[in-house]
Formats: sequence, C-alpha cells, structure tokens
Amino acid sequence: MQIKLASWNVNGIRAVAKKPDWQWFLHNDYDVIGLQETKASLEQLSKEHVERPGCEAYFSSSVVKKGYSGTAVFSRIHPLAVELELPDPAYQGEGRIVHLEFEHFHFFNGYFPNGGAAVTDEAGNEIPGQFKRVPYKMGFFDSFFNYVQELRKQKPIVVCGDFNIAHQPIDLARPKSNVKNTGFLPEERAFLDKFTAAGYIDTFRLLHPDEPGHYTWWSYKTRAREKNVGWRIDYFFVSAELKSHIVDAVIEKEVFGSDHCPIGLTLEFN
Repeated sequence: MQIKLASWNVNGIRAVAKKPDWQWFLHNDYDVIGLQETKASLEQLSKEHVERPGCEAYFSSSVVKKGYSGTAVFSRIHPLAVELELPDPAYQGEGRIVHLEFEHFHFFNGYFPNGGAAVTDEAGNEIPGQFKRVPYKMGFFDSFFNYVQELRKQKPIVVCGDFNIAHQPIDLARPKSNVKNTGFLPEERAFLDKFTAAGYIDTFRLLHPDEPGHYTWWSYKTRAREKNVGWRIDYFFVSAELKSHIVDAVIEKEVFGSDHCPIGLTLEFN
C-alpha cells in the first residue's frame, strides 16, 4: 500500500483558491495534503476552501491575530487521533501545527515561525544577524523536537511544512549573501543539524543528495522565481525507522499560485 503525502504553503488559502493553480489541490491524487499559512479562521472560509473530494479537513487557526499563520490538513485516510497546536502553552495560539495519528506513523503539518523583523539599536539602525522573533522561533523548534521525540517511542514520525530554514548552502541560490539573514542564521541551521543528527531524514535530499537548484520558495520581488533565485525551506522529514518505506520525494515547481510550490512524499507499507 502506498500513501502519498503533500505539503504546500499557500500564502493565503482564500487568495490561492481564486487562482487556476487551486485545481492542483482539488484534482491531484495525494492521500494527505498539509497546507500552511492559510491566513484564515473557519468562519472566514467558504465551502470551496474547506472541501476536497473524499477528504476530511482539520484546521488550526491563529487566535492571537486574524489573517495570520494557520495550518490545515485534508486527508482521505481517517486518523486515529487529531491534535491542534503543540502541548506547550507557550507555543499555542498561532495555529502552527496540525497533528494526525495514522496506523503507521504520527503526521505533523507545521508552519514554523520566521525570524521576524530585524533588531535595531537606539538610533534605529538594524543590528546584523539579530531578529526579533528568532528566540521564539528557536523555542518553538525545541518544544516541537522534545514532543516528537516522545511520540517517536510509540511509532515513527512524518513532519512536513514550511520550516523557514534553508539547511545547507545547496538549499538556497545565494548562501554567501544570506549568512546574516533569518532563515540561514547559524543558530537556525543548527536546529536542522540537531534534528537530522537525531535520525530525522530530509527525504528530498536523501534521493537527490548533490543536486543544486532545487527550491520551494521564491521572493515575489525582482522576478526571483523566473530566475530561480530561491530557497528550499519546505521539507518532508521522516524518522529513520521509515527510511526503507520511502518511495519518492518531489518538488512540484511547475505549480504556481503562491510564492511557495508544493512538495510531495510517497511512502509504501506492506
């Protein structure tokens, strides 16, 4: 039995649903799709936003600010359990996690925090390498890591989403000019070092170990997507117990509609 999983930061579900590329969401053959940055609560959404043929839908929306953050999962497979947000109250309220338990694994769809605006000195000048939300971001990652490590004792982990981190220089077009920008800071990259060292596999990089030029996000500025000046910040990680079950991992760069493109993972179980 194969299970096909997808992840897409839609940069506003109400906006992307008005574009031709929403047909990808409605008509592909994925069994489970995680969306990030939905930017809407359920009362703001119409039928076209919350229904996908044959799927159950689960939304985690921000309660701290309207039109902000938010995640959703559409699944053709009925989950054994559903959890919204992390269990740590310090990292609840922004709608960043949907967690479904399936027969073979725990599935996490996450929209992980970005580093926020730059920190400034008393004169209003930006301080290189310092960003207001990086401490929150790193705390969120630590809380997430500790939680999945506990759950992993029960069954394997699959996590997808926008991590807002490019792990290695190969994962962004211009690494040298971004070493002091959030998304490629040493402390951010160190988390993914820790995560992979603990046995979580970057599935795309496993199958495409040395291939440059593969990105999942492009700035809307300066026609970056047209020039492929991008970052690979969207991932499917699986815990090492699932390595032998990986069939394929893809980046669907031909799908537009957002500043991110979808990514996919196929797993196979007997």
